[in-house]
Amino acid sequence: MFGGGRAPILVLSQNTKRESGRKVQLENINAGKQIADVIRTCLGPQAMLKMLMDPMGGIVMTNDGNAILREITVQHPAAKSMIEIARTQDEEVGDGTTSVIVLAGEMLAAAEQFLEQQIHPTVIIRQYRQALEDIVLLLEGPLSVPIDKSDKAALANVVKGCIGTKFIGKWSDLAVSIALDAVHTVMFEENGRTEVDIKRYAKVEKIPGGSIEDSQILRGVMLNKDVTHPKMKRYIENPRIILLDCNLEYKKGESQTNVEITSDGDFTKMLELEEEHVRRQCEAIIALKPDVVFTEKGISDLAQHFLLKAGISAVRRLRKSDNNRIARACGATIVNRTEELQESDVGTGAGLFEIKKLGDEYFCYITMCKNPKACTIVLRGASKDILNETERNLQDALQVARNIVLFPRLVPGGGAIEMAVAQKLLGKATHGPYRALAHALEIIPRTLAQNCGANTIRTLTALRAKHANHLDANTPCTWGIDGETGELVEQKEKGLWEPLAVKLQTYKTAIETAILLLRIDDIVSGSKKRDKEGPTPSQLAKEDSVAPQD
Repeated sequence: MFGGGRAPILVLSQNTKRESGRKVQLENINAGKQIADVIRTCLGPQAMLKMLMDPMGGIVMTNDGNAILREITVQHPAAKSMIEIARTQDEEVGDGTTSVIVLAGEMLAAAEQFLEQQIHPTVIIRQYRQALEDIVLLLEGPLSVPIDKSDKAALANVVKGCIGTKFIGKWSDLAVSIALDAVHTVMFEENGRTEVDIKRYAKVEKIPGGSIEDSQILRGVMLNKDVTHPKMKRYIENPRIILLDCNLEYKKGESQTNVEITSDGDFTKMLELEEEHVRRQCEAIIALKPDVVFTEKGISDLAQHFLLKAGISAVRRLRKSDNNRIARACGATIVNRTEELQESDVGTGAGLFEIKKLGDEYFCYITMCKNPKACTIVLRGASKDILNETERNLQDALQVARNIVLFPRLVPGGGAIEMAVAQKLLGKATHGPYRALAHALEIIPRTLAQNCGANTIRTLTALRAKHANHLDANTPCTWGIDGETGELVEQKEKGLWEPLAVKLQTYKTAIETAILLLRIDDIVSGSKKRDKEGPTPSQLAKEDSVAPQD
């Protein structure tokens, strides 16, 4: 690009903004606090909803921290990295997105006083890192309790605690049973390793109409598809299912193919060859006597004719992900060439194939599977907004159920674990930043109290006293805040527990983000302006590229 063998030069022109030092650190802290303030009212059972309008004019109503931050547009780079941590939290453990933002904002705010006292950021960061190590040891040790994975009632309690703060909380029993069933259905154990892939094998289908109580989980798969020919059977018990990933159509040339026709018979011969190819494909399928054929590609009219004569129902143009789910549900193998079909490829695990009409759409059900390793959750609701919010809440419930199955340890909810960790850290604290981080953890119980209108100072003082008087070092103090009323309750009796995996990820992400933002001491942004302020770096590069060679 650059002529004359000269090295490229970074040009900082007059229009390049440059800020550095303490001012930048305080600005970053301010940006983090502002993002946390937006999200703070979305914590707890009395959480308020946010109504967001996207650029296309669509409306999102939610109190899911991650969903809100996805829709917000911000300019400040520090605010962008705060938004990114909610996404990380959501992808990693699926819950705690609001908590992680609130905590990160408070930890940044806690560092502000030390920066103003001219304490170097490295000193603060060292203390924060030490505190994080101590928190992890406490949580994995005396402050968490194990749970029996086979105890359904205990698992249901934990999932209920997660969705009690959401829109779907009113139908919590239904949501909990759906979430636990889905996780146990898609759980796959191989070589002593447990895999729970919710994204790929637990599909959520949203159908407007009906009420939320009509939602259900199917032991199998549901697709928004109909059979290709109106005379094909729409109800088959114990079907034999074949899954294909190829066209049931005439063979097309792989690359550009030219055919020259010279005589009358040539065209007829070509048509006969095409027909012969489709007939051979269909005969290979019919030989295995299936009842239903699914393919990801197309099915020609001729192939439909052959399959219909043999009494076989056909469904075409499936998504790859749907085909994989059917394979897991009924035990079939997806085949790429019809000539290679074998008896072992046929799926016989499904109890029922049927096509139903819901509203204006046709849906294909493959249900009553003997040992499905995939499932479909059918959500019903009054409008698309309600369905979207229900789906977001249900995804959180599914992730929490998955976390408990994979990491069966719990910590008390309702701000109890934050207060317990804060008390332990304050007992060890020797430096200011370490103490400040311990106090920052109290933002969770404080926000819970604020959101339900309780007297914050009185409530927190009473909660601190309860934790200070807890003398057993080997068990966590379970006194926390009832998010509905703002009163102090013992979470052990109320049964409000949270998965350890979610809390660990929340603290790690929040503290690491605070450390990252405190390490920034310079922001350089080169914004392009027109020629009146002189040439931009790209223009200089262009001029350089056409310069004569030396």
